[in-house]
Amino acid sequence: MSQQSQFSLLKQRRFAPFFWTQFLGAFNDNVFKTALLTILTYDALQWTDLDVGLLNNLIPGLFILPFVLFSATSGQLADKFEKGMVARKVKLLEIAIMVVAATGWMTHNLWLLIAAVAGMGIHSTLFGPVKYAYLPQHLRTDELIGGNGVIEMGTFVGILLGEILGAMLVVHKPWGIELVAGGTIVIAIIGWLTSLRIPHSPAPEPELTINWNPATETVRNISFSKQNRPVFLSLLGNSWFWFYGAIVLAQFPLYAKNYLHGDHSVFVLLLTIFSFGIGAGSLLCERLSGHKVEIGLVPFGAIGLSVFGFDLYLSSVAYTHALEAAAGAAQTLDAAGFFHQTGSHRVLFDIVMIGIFGGLYIVPLFALIQTRCDPKHLSRTIAGMNIMNALFMVVASLAAMLMLKQGFTIPEIFMATAILNAIVAIYIFSLVPEFLMRFIAWLLIHTIHRVKGVNTDRIPAEGAAILVCNHVSYMDAIVIMGSSPRPIRFVMDHRIFKIPFLSWVFKTAKAIPIAPAKEDPWTMEKAYIDIAQALHEGELVCIFPEGKLTTTGDMNEFKGGIMKMLERSPVPVFPMALRGLWGSFLTRGKGNPFERSFRRGPFSKLELAVGESLTAAQVSPIILQEKVLALRGDWR
Repeated sequence: MSQQSQFSLLKQRRFAPFFWTQFLGAFNDNVFKTALLTILTYDALQWTDLDVGLLNNLIPGLFILPFVLFSATSGQLADKFEKGMVARKVKLLEIAIMVVAATGWMTHNLWLLIAAVAGMGIHSTLFGPVKYAYLPQHLRTDELIGGNGVIEMGTFVGILLGEILGAMLVVHKPWGIELVAGGTIVIAIIGWLTSLRIPHSPAPEPELTINWNPATETVRNISFSKQNRPVFLSLLGNSWFWFYGAIVLAQFPLYAKNYLHGDHSVFVLLLTIFSFGIGAGSLLCERLSGHKVEIGLVPFGAIGLSVFGFDLYLSSVAYTHALEAAAGAAQTLDAAGFFHQTGSHRVLFDIVMIGIFGGLYIVPLFALIQTRCDPKHLSRTIAGMNIMNALFMVVASLAAMLMLKQGFTIPEIFMATAILNAIVAIYIFSLVPEFLMRFIAWLLIHTIHRVKGVNTDRIPAEGAAILVCNHVSYMDAIVIMGSSPRPIRFVMDHRIFKIPFLSWVFKTAKAIPIAPAKEDPWTMEKAYIDIAQALHEGELVCIFPEGKLTTTGDMNEFKGGIMKMLERSPVPVFPMALRGLWGSFLTRGKGNPFERSFRRGPFSKLELAVGESLTAAQVSPIILQEKVLALRGDWR
């Protein structure tokens, strides 16, 4: 497994030209959109007599409307044609759109500018499926989390810089409008030039017949995605993130002006802090996941989005009260003045934490979709996701407008969104318990223990196999689960299923209960049938051949059940060994378990070592025991 920094990808042609192409696209989008939103917020009377709050929610809605109308077609184009060519055509379209926008700027024609917003929506719609389907073609599985993290970081840094530049340029006197009009054209041209170096990316399905009916193709895409439940619910989770983000970001202009009593520099500061948080969270994913697709970070991200979203409401109320008490509510603050106000640091902390947890939430979802989706259908799956994203964001715009009309303050909108996020997260994780299971595993092996994987990249990324490990504690399965890049079906003693909490954990993980033939022959035979079925379907199965936990730290004799499994399913076998876990709270040694744990101390180290695979013909209980013992060594 590669342990190189994710930033090393920026030096490689397979990644760098594509990264800069998408970065400049995001940058240009936001120079244009932010300039337009800023001028409408702070200089509305020269452009329109429409309600500014309505326009601040309408313009983002119009930007994403093309995702609903054209995503189905764009997904097919990305699967049918070479992706570098598609990217270059899209960048030429961006140049044309920016020329239209420049005309709107120079003539003060608001509706021409709004048409350009929709045009940039079309640009993003066409590029979206290329963006996420490109990465699995050029990156290894252990690079996907890092690559997605860098892409997300680049996207939000592009958004951040675009928002800052757009907000600053448009109010620059006397040439602000001209600078925005000309600058966006120049940025679009540079983006097209970088796209010329994108390496060849073969079409996964060049014989695809394009269905030009967006309605039927959308239904077909979403129906196809529904066949893979974890992928489909990941798509829903991704779309929910954009609902959450769309509501929060759309409120920032008026939130900065009316509640924080700031000028446009305070608005820029909020965008800067939020974008910095998203970028930091995206980059943290690789470090926290250990270079694998770790979906356990998704519930962690969801918890943070709700906690800090709710606290943003509390900190906003506290800030307003403090400002009123200081008799400063009548003055307009710049970024420096806001920063020195009582309560401002808490507001900024909440916003940066929402960004960080947003990055931890979204990057693993993208990586899961990329690794578990049919490669021939990946672009169309991404297109289906973009359609759902668009629908969720349209609903977000409508929901925000409705809440404003019902008298909600902007801080109350933050609170309502945080509560909704908690409800949606609970619903999604109840439908796919794997997310919650991986979170529990990730939490345990990064808090109570510090787990180091030794050759864990040998665990196969696809295909059926049996994993064999020594049995030291009640949390063995959780440690192994947290170190594996994919779900594992564990074969567990049926009595463990009667232990509170552990019963829920292992049932949720679809563990297979087994019992000795003398005790319950029906349960034993059903276990072998379930194991054969799981292996037939290409799953990983993990067994503990000792049949019971060690009470001394030494390994018990390996039983012969593995041979019965291999008779039915002759798949590869991978010996593994846990070392350093003996003596922890959940082992079965003599004496007081709390005393044992105290002697070990907090954050104790342990390792999971994985050996080379054995064929079914090479396996016997004695050979497996020798292999596992050699992997474990003297460290129990």
